[in-house]
Amino acid sequence: SLDKTFSNSELVRKILRCLPRSWMPKVTEIEEVKNLSILPLEDLLGSLMTYELTMQKRVKDEEKERRKKKVVTLKSSEIENSDNDENNSDDEDLALFTRKFKRFLANKKKFGGK
Repeated sequence: SLDKTFSNSELVRKILRCLPRSWMPKVTEIEEVKNLSILPLEDLLGSLMTYELTMQKRVKDEEKERRKKKVVTLKSSEIENSDNDENNSDDEDLALFTRKFKRFLANKKKFGGK
């Protein structure tokens, strides 16, 4: 609209400047390897589209790897107690712990729950 025409070299440089930071490795590679003054715009766009597709594929592959769940198998064994006295003492210990915990909670309520 301002009657300014851009040369192919200017268009290539403008496109490379406007790319986001995540594209900086590719921009640097293009600037170092190719002669920007004679690089056709179509070649630049093709190279950028190829890079974009490669990056999308890489992201999808990484997501698939994260989704894979590791299965952990635990070996269990059952030990039979022949002595009922041990079971009774365990039950008594649990009952004692429960009573003490109830008292603790009751005391906590009395003093404002702090």
